[in-house]
Amino acid sequence: MKCLVFDIWGEYGHFRKFYTTSSPLTFSIPPRTTICGIIAAIIGLDKEEYLKHFTKDKANIAIQLNSPVNKTRISYNLINTKTAKMYSKIKDRTQVTYEILKNPSFRVYVNHTDMEIYERLKDFLEKKKNYYTISMGLSQLIAEFKYLGEIDVEAKTNSNDFVDIKTALAFDEKLEIEFEAGKEYFKDTMPNEMNEDRVVTEYNKVLFERNGLPIRCKCNYYLGNEGERIVFL
Repeated sequence: MKCLVFDIWGEYGHFRKFYTTSSPLTFSIPPRTTICGIIAAIIGLDKEEYLKHFTKDKANIAIQLNSPVNKTRISYNLINTKTAKMYSKIKDRTQVTYEILKNPSFRVYVNHTDMEIYERLKDFLEKKKNYYTISMGLSQLIAEFKYLGEIDVEAKTNSNDFVDIKTALAFDEKLEIEFEAGKEYFKDTMPNEMNEDRVVTEYNKVLFERNGLPIRCKCNYYLGNEGERIVFL
């Protein structure tokens, strides 16, 4: 199996947790559904139809932390654009405090069964071009990306040995983990797949190490050219 590898980063990021309302909180890493949207934006798929191309049976996506998770809070003045005729005369504003990621950076591994989509993404990444502007969650949080190359990965289904996995893992209670001193383990429930009506069809418990360090565990994984051990969400 071939995978495209690229990094995305920005000054700030916000991937809103679905259960927060008045004071939005952010996931520490982008959900798989967000990465699907970023890829679609790069290659120019319409937002009304791209989700049908990124179901789990078509697209394999792994996400790795490149930098420690750091968060801050920023207040935004939200305005009612439906009633505002002239922006200079807007009086009704609502101040909302957002939890924001500082200097987020992630590595993305992508494989796709549709070779037309795969080759189009490869071409766009190689030429460092994108159809739509990509962002770290919110439209004003502009993101950058860098293509790292194409790798071959091979499935490894022998889960009897502990291995170091740097990508985020789908967590279940049967997963054997060797907890190591000095590492910070976090688990979050995240949307993992949506249908064309933008209804979430699957939520996953996702495990990651806050500083981007590998997690030592027993699991099935994919081994890459340079010893990369990745797990698709």
